[in-house]
Amino acid sequence: MRERHVIDLFKLATGPFVIACMQWFHAWDRMEGWLYLGLHGTYGVLWVLKSRIFPDRQWEKKLTLWRGFFLSTGLSLYWAAPVLLLWRQVKVPGPLAFGCIAMFGLGVFLHFAADMQKHVSLKLRPGKLITEGLWKRVRNPNYLGELLIYVSFAALSMHWIPFGVLGVAIAIEWIPNMIRKDRSLSRYPEFAAYRKQSGMILPWVL
Repeated sequence: MRERHVIDLFKLATGPFVIACMQWFHAWDRMEGWLYLGLHGTYGVLWVLKSRIFPDRQWEKKLTLWRGFFLSTGLSLYWAAPVLLLWRQVKVPGPLAFGCIAMFGLGVFLHFAADMQKHVSLKLRPGKLITEGLWKRVRNPNYLGELLIYVSFAALSMHWIPFGVLGVAIAIEWIPNMIRKDRSLSRYPEFAAYRKQSGMILPWVL
Protein backbone atom coordinates (compact mmCIF):
# COMPACT_ATOMS: atom_id res chain seq x y z
CA MET A 1 0.00 0.00 0.00
CA ARG A 2 1.16 3.51 -0.83
CA GLU A 3 0.55 6.80 0.96
CA ARG A 4 -1.87 7.99 -1.72
CA HIS A 5 -4.19 5.05 -1.01
CA VAL A 6 -4.80 6.27 2.55
CA ILE A 7 -5.11 9.89 1.44
CA ASP A 8 -7.53 9.01 -1.37
CA LEU A 9 -9.64 6.91 1.01
CA PHE A 10 -10.04 9.76 3.51
CA LYS A 11 -10.69 12.35 0.81
CA LEU A 12 -13.39 10.19 -0.78
CA ALA A 13 -14.94 9.40 2.61
CA THR A 14 -15.44 13.10 3.42
CA GLY A 15 -18.77 13.37 1.58
CA PRO A 16 -20.31 10.30 3.31
CA PHE A 17 -18.94 11.56 6.65
CA VAL A 18 -20.64 14.94 6.24
CA ILE A 19 -23.89 13.21 5.25
CA ALA A 20 -23.61 11.05 8.39
CA CYS A 21 -23.13 14.23 10.45
CA MET A 22 -26.24 15.75 8.87
CA GLN A 23 -28.18 12.65 9.86
CA TRP A 24 -26.74 12.54 13.39
CA PHE A 25 -27.46 16.22 14.08
CA HIS A 26 -30.82 16.21 12.23
CA ALA A 27 -29.55 18.91 9.89
CA TRP A 28 -31.22 17.96 6.61
CA ASP A 29 -32.95 21.34 6.48
CA ARG A 30 -29.77 23.31 7.25
CA MET A 31 -28.30 25.25 4.35
CA GLU A 32 -24.92 25.26 6.12
CA GLY A 33 -24.70 21.46 5.99
CA TRP A 34 -25.47 21.31 2.30
CA LEU A 35 -23.03 24.13 1.63
CA TYR A 36 -20.25 22.33 3.47
CA LEU A 37 -21.08 19.05 1.75
CA GLY A 38 -20.99 20.78 -1.64
CA LEU A 39 -17.55 22.25 -0.98
CA HIS A 40 -15.61 19.66 1.01
CA GLY A 41 -17.41 16.66 -0.46
CA THR A 42 -16.74 17.88 -3.99
CA TYR A 43 -13.10 18.53 -3.14
CA GLY A 44 -12.71 14.94 -1.97
CA VAL A 45 -14.03 13.59 -5.27
CA LEU A 46 -11.85 16.01 -7.28
CA TRP A 47 -8.78 14.96 -5.30
CA VAL A 48 -9.34 11.28 -6.10
CA LEU A 49 -9.85 12.09 -9.79
CA LYS A 50 -6.61 14.09 -9.73
CA SER A 51 -4.85 11.21 -8.02
CA ARG A 52 -5.89 8.89 -10.84
CA ILE A 53 -5.36 11.23 -13.82
CA PHE A 54 -2.24 13.21 -12.85
CA PRO A 55 -0.90 11.78 -9.57
CA ASP A 56 1.70 13.51 -7.42
CA ARG A 57 4.81 11.36 -7.11
CA GLN A 58 5.25 12.65 -3.56
CA TRP A 59 2.47 10.33 -2.37
CA GLU A 60 3.71 7.23 -4.18
CA LYS A 61 5.98 6.23 -1.29
CA LYS A 62 5.29 2.90 0.39
CA LEU A 63 3.28 3.26 3.57
CA THR A 64 4.83 2.36 6.91
CA LEU A 65 2.73 1.57 9.98
CA TRP A 66 3.74 4.81 11.72
CA ARG A 67 3.18 6.92 8.61
CA GLY A 68 -0.22 5.30 8.09
CA PHE A 69 -1.24 6.17 11.65
CA PHE A 70 0.07 9.72 11.25
CA LEU A 71 -1.76 10.30 7.97
CA SER A 72 -5.02 8.75 9.19
CA THR A 73 -5.02 10.82 12.38
CA GLY A 74 -4.15 14.05 10.60
CA LEU A 75 -6.70 13.62 7.83
CA SER A 76 -9.48 12.69 10.26
CA LEU A 77 -8.85 15.91 12.23
CA TYR A 78 -9.93 17.92 9.17
CA TRP A 79 -13.43 16.53 9.81
CA ALA A 80 -13.69 18.67 12.94
CA ALA A 81 -15.06 21.52 10.81
CA PRO A 82 -18.35 19.88 9.72
CA VAL A 83 -18.89 18.42 13.20
CA LEU A 84 -18.52 21.84 14.83
CA LEU A 85 -20.60 23.50 12.13
CA LEU A 86 -23.58 21.17 12.55
CA TRP A 87 -23.28 20.39 16.27
CA ARG A 88 -23.22 24.08 17.21
CA GLN A 89 -25.99 24.89 14.69
CA VAL A 90 -23.89 27.69 13.22
CA LYS A 91 -25.72 30.25 11.10
CA VAL A 92 -23.31 31.27 8.36
CA PRO A 93 -23.81 34.90 7.23
CA GLY A 94 -24.28 35.44 3.52
CA PRO A 95 -21.06 37.44 3.04
CA LEU A 96 -19.03 34.70 4.77
CA ALA A 97 -20.67 32.01 2.63
CA PHE A 98 -19.81 34.03 -0.48
CA GLY A 99 -16.23 34.52 0.67
CA CYS A 100 -15.75 30.81 1.41
CA ILE A 101 -17.17 29.76 -1.97
CA ALA A 102 -14.97 32.29 -3.79
CA MET A 103 -11.89 31.22 -1.80
CA PHE A 104 -12.65 27.56 -2.48
CA GLY A 105 -12.99 28.19 -6.21
CA LEU A 106 -9.72 30.10 -6.42
CA GLY A 107 -8.00 27.46 -4.31
CA VAL A 108 -9.19 24.61 -6.51
CA PHE A 109 -7.95 26.44 -9.60
CA LEU A 110 -4.49 27.06 -8.15
CA HIS A 111 -4.14 23.61 -6.60
CA PHE A 112 -5.25 21.53 -9.57
CA ALA A 113 -3.92 23.72 -12.38
CA ALA A 114 -0.50 23.86 -10.68
CA ASP A 115 -0.39 20.10 -10.20
CA MET A 116 -1.43 19.53 -13.81
CA GLN A 117 1.24 21.96 -15.05
CA LYS A 118 3.86 20.16 -12.94
CA HIS A 119 2.72 16.74 -14.15
CA VAL A 120 2.84 17.72 -17.84
CA SER A 121 6.13 19.64 -17.48
CA LEU A 122 7.88 16.71 -15.81
CA LYS A 123 6.64 14.42 -18.56
CA LEU A 124 7.60 16.63 -21.49
CA ARG A 125 10.73 18.19 -20.00
CA PRO A 126 12.12 15.80 -17.40
CA GLY A 127 14.99 17.21 -15.38
CA LYS A 128 14.04 20.82 -16.12
CA LEU A 129 13.22 23.38 -13.42
CA ILE A 130 9.63 24.68 -13.69
CA THR A 131 9.78 28.49 -13.57
CA GLU A 132 6.84 29.58 -15.70
CA GLY A 133 3.07 29.80 -15.58
CA LEU A 134 1.66 29.40 -12.07
CA TRP A 135 5.16 28.56 -10.81
CA LYS A 136 6.75 31.81 -11.96
CA ARG A 137 6.21 33.86 -8.79
CA VAL A 138 5.33 31.08 -6.34
CA ARG A 139 7.43 27.96 -5.77
CA ASN A 140 4.46 26.07 -4.33
CA PRO A 141 1.25 27.32 -6.00
CA ASN A 142 -0.40 23.98 -5.31
CA TYR A 143 0.10 24.47 -1.56
CA LEU A 144 -1.24 28.02 -1.86
CA GLY A 145 -4.37 26.62 -3.51
CA GLU A 146 -4.74 23.96 -0.82
CA LEU A 147 -4.32 26.62 1.86
CA LEU A 148 -7.21 28.66 0.40
CA ILE A 149 -9.36 25.52 0.17
CA TYR A 150 -8.86 24.51 3.80
CA VAL A 151 -9.22 28.07 5.09
CA SER A 152 -12.64 28.16 3.39
CA PHE A 153 -13.65 24.95 5.21
CA ALA A 154 -12.38 26.23 8.55
CA ALA A 155 -14.05 29.62 8.13
CA LEU A 156 -17.44 27.98 7.50
CA SER A 157 -17.26 26.31 10.92
CA MET A 158 -16.76 29.71 12.60
CA HIS A 159 -14.58 28.05 15.24
CA TRP A 160 -10.88 28.18 16.08
CA ILE A 161 -10.26 24.41 16.20
CA PRO A 162 -10.22 23.80 12.40
CA PHE A 163 -7.79 26.72 12.04
CA GLY A 164 -5.62 25.11 14.72
CA VAL A 165 -5.69 21.76 12.89
CA LEU A 166 -4.69 23.52 9.66
CA GLY A 167 -1.90 25.39 11.46
CA VAL A 168 -0.47 22.14 12.86
CA ALA A 169 -0.63 20.50 9.41
CA ILE A 170 1.21 23.45 7.88
CA ALA A 171 3.88 23.37 10.60
CA ILE A 172 4.62 19.63 10.64
CA GLU A 173 3.85 18.59 7.04
CA TRP A 174 3.63 21.46 4.54
CA ILE A 175 6.58 23.61 5.59
CA PRO A 176 9.03 20.68 5.96
CA ASN A 177 7.93 19.42 2.51
CA MET A 178 8.53 22.84 0.96
CA ILE A 179 11.93 23.19 2.62
CA ARG A 180 12.98 19.71 1.43
CA LYS A 181 11.82 20.60 -2.07
CA ASP A 182 13.87 23.84 -2.07
CA ARG A 183 16.94 21.89 -0.97
CA SER A 184 16.39 19.37 -3.74
CA LEU A 185 15.91 22.07 -6.38
CA SER A 186 19.05 23.90 -5.26
CA ARG A 187 21.03 21.47 -7.44
CA TYR A 188 19.87 23.42 -10.48
CA PRO A 189 22.22 26.33 -11.35
CA GLU A 190 19.23 28.59 -12.16
CA PHE A 191 17.49 27.94 -8.84
CA ALA A 192 19.21 30.83 -7.03
CA ALA A 193 17.79 33.35 -9.49
CA TYR A 194 14.39 31.65 -9.43
CA ARG A 195 14.31 31.75 -5.64
CA LYS A 196 14.93 35.52 -5.67
CA GLN A 197 11.98 36.17 -7.98
CA SER A 198 9.50 33.85 -6.22
CA GLY A 199 7.96 33.28 -2.82
CA MET A 200 7.76 29.92 -1.10
CA ILE A 201 3.94 30.00 -0.91
CA LEU A 202 2.95 33.62 -1.53
CA PRO A 203 3.99 35.51 -4.67
CA TRP A 204 6.32 38.46 -4.38
CA VAL A 205 4.70 41.60 -5.72
CA LEU A 206 7.17 42.98 -8.27
